[in-house]
Amino acid sequence: MRRLFLLAPLALFILLGGYFALGLQRDPSRIPSVLIDKPLPAIDLAAIEGFENGFSSHDIAGKVALINIFGSWCASCVIEHPMLMEIAKSEDVVLVGIDWKDPKGAGSRWLEKHGNPYEFIGDDAAGRTAIDLGVTGAPETFVVDAAGRIRYKQVGPITPRIWREQLRPLVLQLKEEELRPGA
Repeated sequence: MRRLFLLAPLALFILLGGYFALGLQRDPSRIPSVLIDKPLPAIDLAAIEGFENGFSSHDIAGKVALINIFGSWCASCVIEHPMLMEIAKSEDVVLVGIDWKDPKGAGSRWLEKHGNPYEFIGDDAAGRTAIDLGVTGAPETFVVDAAGRIRYKQVGPITPRIWREQLRPLVLQLKEEELRPGA
């Protein structure tokens, strides 16, 4: 009995070690979204300071779009931004920005400094829309198909590799589906 008592901590240590080893094998940027293949929640955001038009989910009806969550406070957004500028030039997809939890005027100053890749920009200062989308941090980007369904969620910056290997092929596939009769 005493021997069992002495082996219990070792067994517990081995069990916990196995559990943590499995956890280290998972990619922390792959956070599944319960919204995949579900309709985009209704969005109706005012424009950020200095811009005329905000963003409504109706603005992208019938179009394939990327909805990018950003903030002037977000260091990774600075890293991602040149790629968004390239995506905007390609005209492969409608690019939407949602300025998340920024003080008034901060988002527009940030875009003046770094450039504006977005066709529509909504102000989500209170964070309600981000909650509806299940946002866990910035940047996050959602791929929305022409039927208004969320098809993919990118957590973290869009790098040239992610755009080339994951997002752009999906966008082009969705645009092709959009053009097919009965799609």
